[in-house]
Amino acid sequence: MSEMDDQKVDDGTSNAITRRKFIMGVIAGGAVVGAASYHFLSPSHAPLPPYLGERLISLNVNGKVRRVDVMKQETLASTLRYKLGLTGAKMGCDRAECGSCTVLLDGVPYYSCSVLTHTVRGRKITTIEGLAAPDGTLHPLQKAIVDEQGFQCAFCMSGFTLAALAFLKKHPNPTRAELAHGVSGNLCRCQDYNKILDALTRGAEYMRRA
Repeated sequence: MSEMDDQKVDDGTSNAITRRKFIMGVIAGGAVVGAASYHFLSPSHAPLPPYLGERLISLNVNGKVRRVDVMKQETLASTLRYKLGLTGAKMGCDRAECGSCTVLLDGVPYYSCSVLTHTVRGRKITTIEGLAAPDGTLHPLQKAIVDEQGFQCAFCMSGFTLAALAFLKKHPNPTRAELAHGVSGNLCRCQDYNKILDALTRGAEYMRRA
């Protein structure tokens, strides 16, 4: 602070204050006003404004109803990963081309990077985290993938698994070509398609036995 900071400031009364105290008072007042804007978050105060209440929605994810705050432009992939902690849906191209973010909506595969979260209220969302049994037992398709070591880096694995699951439920005994067509909406960066199809074919066998 310079000498000027200690100069008197005439506040219109006989009680003059220093410039230093005046600035400190302004800063303190601003902090109080800023903090007041957060008071509405406390349950002891008024309810949330309507525009915030509308963003809090319920989603049925892997058989459980989850309450989550979403923005109107928010994608399901973002909600699953960053709001619900379900990181199995991978963010690859983020423009509905690679399939790494595939999830099931009422049993049908969708690219979650291109689905707005608020549009899936009331639908059953299944992610890769929801396939295993509550006791940790793997789904037959997952077990086949482990047995065959069907993926190299496994970044695309969850998307392929869910796409294959939806296809195999409708076509339990496909040919290799039919299975390849059934998961053709998913891409593997490692281009390890032969091993992937071997694993998914074994998965079809396991599912038929289950």
